[in-house]
Amino acid sequence: MTPKRRSPLPLLDESGATLQSRPLRKRDPQQPGLPFDPMPDRIEPCLASRRPAPPEGADWLYEVKWDGHRLAVHIDPKGVRLVTPGGEDWTHRFPAIAAAARNLGVNAAIFDGEAVILDEDGRSDFAALQNALGGKRASQEAIFFAFDLLYLDGQDLTGTELSLRRHLLEDLVPAGGDGAIRLSEELDIDADELLAEARRLGLEGIVAKHRDRPYRSGRSDDWLQVECIEGGSFMIVGYEPSDSAQSGIASLLLAARHGHDWVHVGSVATGLSAKDVDYLRKTLDMLKTRKPVVPMKGKGYVFALPTLIAEIEFSGWSEDGNLRQTLYKGLRKIQDNAAVYDMKQHAGG
Repeated sequence: MTPKRRSPLPLLDESGATLQSRPLRKRDPQQPGLPFDPMPDRIEPCLASRRPAPPEGADWLYEVKWDGHRLAVHIDPKGVRLVTPGGEDWTHRFPAIAAAARNLGVNAAIFDGEAVILDEDGRSDFAALQNALGGKRASQEAIFFAFDLLYLDGQDLTGTELSLRRHLLEDLVPAGGDGAIRLSEELDIDADELLAEARRLGLEGIVAKHRDRPYRSGRSDDWLQVECIEGGSFMIVGYEPSDSAQSGIASLLLAARHGHDWVHVGSVATGLSAKDVDYLRKTLDMLKTRKPVVPMKGKGYVFALPTLIAEIEFSGWSEDGNLRQTLYKGLRKIQDNAAVYDMKQHAGG
């Protein structure tokens, strides 16, 4: 049975009308051809820098921040590959997305985007995606929101401005679709109004992208993310054992980057299911080390090598530099070069 696909939560303006992307522009048939560029096996993804408020002005476009797994969809005459930022082939894990990619009618292309599962209100649900993929299973319900086009029919587009890449993307993945591959639509609204609406609807946040910039791998200020609920990826560096807690974990010990070093930022206990605790206890015990990655006070801690990355939601920071009101959302893949929270980068924003 094919799972029912949910629609993303609509953003509304003051009159209650749904906000839509700008009208699609027709591709210019007179656009000159460019020299053939070989299709790359992998492109290092562009990463957004965090900011407390969105930039304003006509130079910026705004999209919903999706909370899922970043993927590059590679299409060529030989077939389709879904590639993680770390270069893993996850085609088998998202069969519906792969099938939809084969049916796009594209000869050769690379799409950048996010694989997500939507909840009943149309919000991306990272925990649901993690549960669907648990134990290396495949997810038929996941959909792919395409937000960039990096290569098309012999042309490397990474050196062109975002406005052109979006123009070509919207030709291939039109707005308003309901299939397994959809367009992450540009939202034509004032930045502050958009952020307020996103917060009202309980979305993860918004992403602002500079229209005139090329696609630059790594983190830069060309893409900026503003989160409605603070969150990030933190390294698990051990746990606090407990005889009363199921499987013996009272909380996970967390660390963030500080340049090339690690700094302890507190712990998390809420959001851990019995299944999570069982897996984490067994895995962290295999990673056990006598010397902690970061010095911390507390008796009976079990320290682990920095290998597992946890996605954490939190309400803010305490005066002593610890996360407040933490919620465990799931594990990130270290092979995907998940952006572990960097205190210097955040302070610089």
